[in-house]
Amino acid sequence: MTRDTITAIATPPGMGGVAIVRLSGNKALTIAEHITQKKLPPREAVFCAFMTPDNKVVDEGLAIYFKGPHSFTGEDVVELQGHGGPVVSDQLLKLVLDSGARMARPGEFSERAFLNDKMDLVQAEAVADLINATTTQAAQSAMRSLQGDFSDAINTLLEQLVQIRMFIESAIDFTDEDIDFIAEHDIIEKLKGTLEQLTVIRKTAGQGALLQAGINVVIAGAPNAGKSSLLNCLSGKERAIVTEIAGTTRDVLREQINIDGMPLHIIDTAGLRDTDHAIEQEGVKRAYAEIEKADLILWINDVTHEAPEPFVFPQNIPVIKVQNKIDLLPSAVTSGVCISAKHGKNIEALKQAIKDAVGFQSAESSTFIARRRHLDALDRTCDAIERGVRIYQQTKAHELLAEELRQASDALGEITGTFTTDDLLGKIFSEFCIGK
Repeated sequence: MTRDTITAIATPPGMGGVAIVRLSGNKALTIAEHITQKKLPPREAVFCAFMTPDNKVVDEGLAIYFKGPHSFTGEDVVELQGHGGPVVSDQLLKLVLDSGARMARPGEFSERAFLNDKMDLVQAEAVADLINATTTQAAQSAMRSLQGDFSDAINTLLEQLVQIRMFIESAIDFTDEDIDFIAEHDIIEKLKGTLEQLTVIRKTAGQGALLQAGINVVIAGAPNAGKSSLLNCLSGKERAIVTEIAGTTRDVLREQINIDGMPLHIIDTAGLRDTDHAIEQEGVKRAYAEIEKADLILWINDVTHEAPEPFVFPQNIPVIKVQNKIDLLPSAVTSGVCISAKHGKNIEALKQAIKDAVGFQSAESSTFIARRRHLDALDRTCDAIERGVRIYQQTKAHELLAEELRQASDALGEITGTFTTDDLLGKIFSEFCIGK
């Protein structure tokens, strides 16, 4: 397939030792040899100057040519490695663009790798997840997906469904023929076995999705309950101002931490109360907005004060009730997770409660990275198979079972890109870096 030759800076912006301008396409080698004025053999690092058409040297460095299909994208790829200043790298990029390449869209290099069968959709997404990983465990899980662990599991299940569909559709097409079809009992047992495997994969993928996206945890409660002290305690630094004056926090504060490899986006909010102060009113308004978007709410109560009026939490958002300042009470508190944010008491118990609330187990060596769309596809696969089994047991209609299994296969195929739409591909790759 003939496509435009694309280019982009593949290294992060800013100052650095090296900046890489990447090209991919059928004119990549021609453009690179025109700029370097040298022949570039495959897979050799060639030291050269990068020249303008009037022989002015823009920079000097290395040029490496990867001949397709033995490259990241499956096309001819050239990397021009120059010095890492933003001005000089932009000059080199402009030189490549003026020589006939066009600017790559976000994720277009990875998209071409997918379209040229160099990787499937899960592996392409894993490239972005590896780059964006905020914990060691997330990076390791992304690498397992990049190496094909998740894809292999999906492809095994897909092959099982194809085999079962083959028998069922043969029974539909050749009902009058003397053919030994798979027994009804065997069909059900095979599908139940597939469902069991799906359940295991869904659980592992759920852990991977937590590693990939992290959890938005909102700290909420009345003024002066210790919300900012808890943010500081969890983050291990004095991120928020803490005073005895109620209403000190008037804006939303964010901090990233991780618990056993699970990224947490901790959000400290203004104390919730009625107030006539315009700035504090805006803080309360923002607090409510963050609560609505939370994956988990830590509701903080000061045990030395009378409990505030019950708060109506949004449905389907888990809430952990945290009793703070227990160091100031002579007797024990029996409800909720009891802590002293100021002194760091029982914080490990709170961390465990957070993990339990979102269903996170410590990342294992078998965990692969996953995304919300993967979980949705796995859920739709399970639903379709369960419907098919139920309908078949009630009606013995092969046609209805075959249709449900077709939907299950299509849902699984969306994960790796075996079955997908251009709209989905566009959305996925648009979230990548420009140079990947």
